Amino acid sequence: MRLEGRRESENVEDRRGMGTGTKIGLGGIGGLIIAGLITLLMGGDIGDVLQQAGGLGGMQSGGQTEFTQEEQELATFSKQVIASTEDIWSQIFQQYGIGQYPPPTLVLYTGTTQTACGQGNAAVGPFYCSGDQKVYLDLSFFQTMDRQLGVKGDNSSLAKAYVIAHEVGHHIEYLMGTLDQAHRKMQATNQTNANKYSVRLELMADFYAGVWAHYESRLFGSISDQDLQEAIDCAQKIGDDYLQKRSQGYAQPESFTHGTSAQRMKWFKLGYQTGDVRRATTFQESDATL
Repeated sequence: MRLEGRRESENVEDRRGMGTGTKIGLGGIGGLIIAGLITLLMGGDIGDVLQQAGGLGGMQSGGQTEFTQEEQELATFSKQVIASTEDIWSQIFQQYGIGQYPPPTLVLYTGTTQTACGQGNAAVGPFYCSGDQKVYLDLSFFQTMDRQLGVKGDNSSLAKAYVIAHEVGHHIEYLMGTLDQAHRKMQATNQTNANKYSVRLELMADFYAGVWAHYESRLFGSISDQDLQEAIDCAQKIGDDYLQKRSQGYAQPESFTHGTSAQRMKWFKLGYQTGDVRRATTFQESDATL
């Protein structure tokens, strides 16, 4: 994905080195990510998960004050991606007569950080908190994508941008009222039905990420066919069925919270192909057509 010379967002809080320096490793939190926590890497109702992750063992402390070239490149890339979402969603809101677009703040942090949704923890991956309208990202997650999930792409890949754009998708849901409405329904029903609402929220955020990629490609020509394939590969490898089969050898559909690999790829591609926010119909689809 080509973002050379593009602006970096100023709507960023860089808290790196201010946390506990949580390290993700196999057998520790990294093992739990593969076993299930990574299925929350795309946001949702994050409060309970943050509390759970805060009590996990296997962490190593030690503040980080210097950053590698790779980390700095990822930070720059993340700021450019957020800047792109600001520009594109501002245009979309204007185009559809929605009003002025208030962008989320990107928070870069190391290990743990305080949020309006609880104690943010790198163990849960990137997440959006509607309480403060911020996207939280520990850049070490991108290493987890590469090393533990085998997601393709370099430090400026569309696969990594897709992760950020998906979190911004949850912000769009919040602005549209969809997020709060779904959360109220989730709290008023049983766990199985709540999971179904969660899946529809996550697939909608995938769709919105695709819409962003559609305009990013059309306006700037920054996305190649290889970039697109890498993003689709990422969507496939963070499907609930893929992750559950990898961690435990079988899938439990009633426990899905983010959707299958096929569903995640479908809705991202639909957003990318159409660029039409009116096609965000995950809550209108039947289980069979979702």
